[in-house]
Amino acid sequence: MERKAQTHPFPPVCDGNSRILILGSFPSEASRRAMFFYGHPRNRFWKVLSGVFGEPVPSDTEGKRAFLLSHGIALWDSIASCTIEGSSDASIREAVPNKIPELLSEAPIKRIFCNGRTSHACYEKYVFPLAGIHALPLPSTSPANAAKSLDELIEAWSVIREG
Repeated sequence: MERKAQTHPFPPVCDGNSRILILGSFPSEASRRAMFFYGHPRNRFWKVLSGVFGEPVPSDTEGKRAFLLSHGIALWDSIASCTIEGSSDASIREAVPNKIPELLSEAPIKRIFCNGRTSHACYEKYVFPLAGIHALPLPSTSPANAAKSLDELIEAWSVIREG
């Protein structure tokens, strides 16, 4: 598979009530096709959040957006553009960060969480010096993170309720 230059194709989910920001790394191929976050059916992100808040998994984009906003959660990715092979975080090169400080100026975000190591590394390297808010890394919900069960992910991610 060839590494290709990609630009993040869709905007963040955020409103004036967002207190928590969750950052992924860069959208997978499935998410880029769906034009929304965590579009791969095997990614456990939506199941994890549903488990954390004890609610059904939202079934469509508008339901997912409403779910996030109802819990004061903003959702975006650390990377605005990069070269990437398929959906592999390990293949990401030439990463350019998203304009997260601008997003932080638009909402009362108090806590930032990163879905996996790649997102966290990019945030801490490029964004933290500008934003001044450390991000807490959480275990990736990607199907590539088979070491963690759904229950283990829900337990680890429960910290966002305190956000």
